[in-house]
Amino acid sequence: MIAPLLLYILGFTLYPIINTVIMSFQDSVTGIFTLENYREIVGKVEFKSALFNTVAFALMSLTMEMVAAMGIALVLKRKFRGRGLLRSLLLVPMGVPTLVSGVAMTYIFNIHGYLNEMLWRLHIINIPVDWAGGGFKTLMMVSFADMWKVTPMVILILLAGLESIPGEVYEAAGIDGATAWQTFKNVTLPLLKPSITMALVLRGIDAFRVFELMLVLAGRTMPVISTFAYDEYNTYSNAYSSAAASTILVVIIAVFITAYLKIVSSGEER
Repeated sequence: MIAPLLLYILGFTLYPIINTVIMSFQDSVTGIFTLENYREIVGKVEFKSALFNTVAFALMSLTMEMVAAMGIALVLKRKFRGRGLLRSLLLVPMGVPTLVSGVAMTYIFNIHGYLNEMLWRLHIINIPVDWAGGGFKTLMMVSFADMWKVTPMVILILLAGLESIPGEVYEAAGIDGATAWQTFKNVTLPLLKPSITMALVLRGIDAFRVFELMLVLAGRTMPVISTFAYDEYNTYSNAYSSAAASTILVVIIAVFITAYLKIVSSGEER
């Protein structure tokens, strides 16, 4: 009964990945194994920029999403009128396709968009800001768009973890005279670590392979490894360099997950 699932995983996940890794080490003409594809892309300024942007975006996006999701999850854990409706509304972005959410964000961050209009009316800026012009402001723009799209998933994971924590633990902390911050730091965070780990791993994988949002909002002004690999294949018709860039992206994701899990496990051992 598990044969269809195994065939699906082998045919659409493992085989393409293995084939991509093999191609990345092959010469485009002779097919012999070589490191020339890696030397070629590493020597390109565009790849170095894409590598930096990928790591910077992932760190910025994950930080914003975890902070926002934690705050919202703590609020939703409390009982108040309209909590069910608020939970439902927060799930709406999850149902919006990534391309659609990217196009919707252009109405906010366009040079004549709502954000520039608001900043101008508040006398914060005198001329419109080109949010898609590159640099830190473009990273912030795409990170915010990504946060709006995927934070609901992180909220659900953290909220499930919060609701699994027994109420007696908080009662004991209150009896011991712990403040709200001490309770959060010494009780909530340690018990929520499995949920935080799950959220970070799932979101970290997605953040490193960001593609549609970056392409829609920033175009070619803010390359990341996924868009670099796409351009190598689609624009320059170089499938082998594209495979090398894709392999590097897989290695970065694996290193990130392994490093984080090792940090978490070493912290638990202490």
